Amino acid sequence: MATALVILAAGKGTRMNSDRPKVLHEVAGAPMLVHAMRAGAALDPDRTIVVAGHGAGAVEAAARGWDAEVEIVLQAEQLGTGHAVRQTRDALADFDGDVIVLYGDTPFIRPETLSAMQAARAKKDVVVLGFDAVDPGRYGRLKMSGQSLDEIIEFKDATEAEKAITLCNSGVVAADAATLFSLLEAVGNDNASGEYYLTDIVGLARKQGLSATVVTCDEAETLGVDSRAALVSANAIYQGRARAELIAAGVTVLAPDTLHLSFDTAIGPDTVIEPNVVFGPGVTVENGATIRAFSHLEGCHVARGAVVGPYARLRPGAELSEDVRIGNFVEIKNAQIHAGAKVNHLSYIGDAELGKKTNVGAGTITCNYDGVSKHRTVVGKNVFLGSDTMLVAPVTLGDDSMTATGTVITHDVPDGAMAVGRTRQENKPGFARKMFEKLKSAKARREKGVK
Repeated sequence: MATALVILAAGKGTRMNSDRPKVLHEVAGAPMLVHAMRAGAALDPDRTIVVAGHGAGAVEAAARGWDAEVEIVLQAEQLGTGHAVRQTRDALADFDGDVIVLYGDTPFIRPETLSAMQAARAKKDVVVLGFDAVDPGRYGRLKMSGQSLDEIIEFKDATEAEKAITLCNSGVVAADAATLFSLLEAVGNDNASGEYYLTDIVGLARKQGLSATVVTCDEAETLGVDSRAALVSANAIYQGRARAELIAAGVTVLAPDTLHLSFDTAIGPDTVIEPNVVFGPGVTVENGATIRAFSHLEGCHVARGAVVGPYARLRPGAELSEDVRIGNFVEIKNAQIHAGAKVNHLSYIGDAELGKKTNVGAGTITCNYDGVSKHRTVVGKNVFLGSDTMLVAPVTLGDDSMTATGTVITHDVPDGAMAVGRTRQENKPGFARKMFEKLKSAKARREKGVK
């Protein structure tokens, strides 16, 4: 059966106190919308439609950044969830299959849960995702008769007896496209909010003799984020789960509470992660690497056996091969560091390539930017760069070459050559004493007000 995802992402999120659309606030380095799209993508849907409203341009850009094939439908007025889904009717006019409705501000729905809904849809006309709430609060209640769902009752419209029900509505719904839009046509807005509720389709379906049921999940999966406080909670929940999964997969994490992971962080077994490490988006670490304390990584790849840090920064485009050493206060950006090379302290390597077993002395910098354009530095294998070498790109250093300490490299260095590019030292006898005496005398006169 073909499947279409409809993801509702039109709300402003007033309680966020932000100009940014609610669904674009990030959990673990990715917009909540992307989390919803990512979960739905596990079903291999034939169509994915995002319903945008507030900040539609930004929402569309984020959605297409994750899936270039996504379709965007506009909900010009936010008149409720039923009205939002109804906006996709024209886009799905010729679609023959199931529609699953998700929410862009609900980032934790698991693919396994959506698969269970998909399986249930093969037997029932309408499937709703529900959860047993410890504190049902203002959630809509699911009114059941055995395994059949009779009605979804919004909190605002519930009686006291109905408010005592603990089985609650997540808002996620699955139905055949033709059935879904037929039911939505009959949904009215005669309720406390004057909105068109998607949830009303259940009662209408039952009145028409159609079947409805509930698939349940853990309450934490259904967490919707509509405030800054909820966003903080969502990030904390994500980090807790991701850390536990990482440890279970064979990664040694010395101080889990201090580790920050992104939604796409991939780390192999037998890697050791020391305290206070941050993984931004786009990081892959192979088996057996070591990431030392207070390091920050984003958009990079670290091969097996490599050691990074402490206090190192790997920026986008950093590629570390096997057994590379990146030490304290070293920054690597858009650079390939080949096997066994070492950049152990106080250096910047950007827009560059370092060959195998090259050693970079402390204070070395690739001067890659001329104020207008970036330029590349290529260093061969088995090269020794003396401390405080300035590599003024574009420049190439051959295999087995070396630079003297304090050298400024402005021209290519041949294989096996040593480059020295610094001014000749000159000593002036007695000059330091005379200079200090002169400076101290001038200071004393100033303090006395003598010009």
